Amino acid sequence: MTTRSAGETDRLGQALGHTLRGGEFLALLGTLGAGKTTLVRGIAKGLDASPSSVSSPTFVLAHEYRGRLVLIHADLYRIRSPHEPESTGLTEYLSGATVAAVEWADKAPGWWPDDRLEIELRHLTVGSRTIRLTAQGPLSTGLLARARTKFSQLATARRKVSPA
Repeated sequence: MTTRSAGETDRLGQALGHTLRGGEFLALLGTLGAGKTTLVRGIAKGLDASPSSVSSPTFVLAHEYRGRLVLIHADLYRIRSPHEPESTGLTEYLSGATVAAVEWADKAPGWWPDDRLEIELRHLTVGSRTIRLTAQGPLSTGLLARARTKFSQLATARRKVSPA
């Protein structure tokens, strides 16, 4: 899919957040500035957590946001080894109802759970990007189907409210 603005990327995140049920792992892939944190801000909004508190956790490794579900927003940009997430305590968040959104997850691919939603963001222009969502496993396949439906509903509602 293509988003043409940060607002559209945010709405995709909201659609994901609205449809999360707990226990999902979101592997966020993309270069610096591709929109990973913008997407997480939308996810937080969809989970009824404060989107204004969402910031990149590059220097602290992870932030926790509380809404309808707990969202752990981690960033592996600064890790030095693919095994480092295991020693940081992040693996404790991979069970139960916690949702994990992990930026730069490709730096530790062996750490990912088998069931995950891979979200790859790529720049097209200054404001637009392509976003590829790939479900791996039944939990993520269901999430992706629900999120696509919700994103369409949000887009339709937005068009009805916007002046022509």
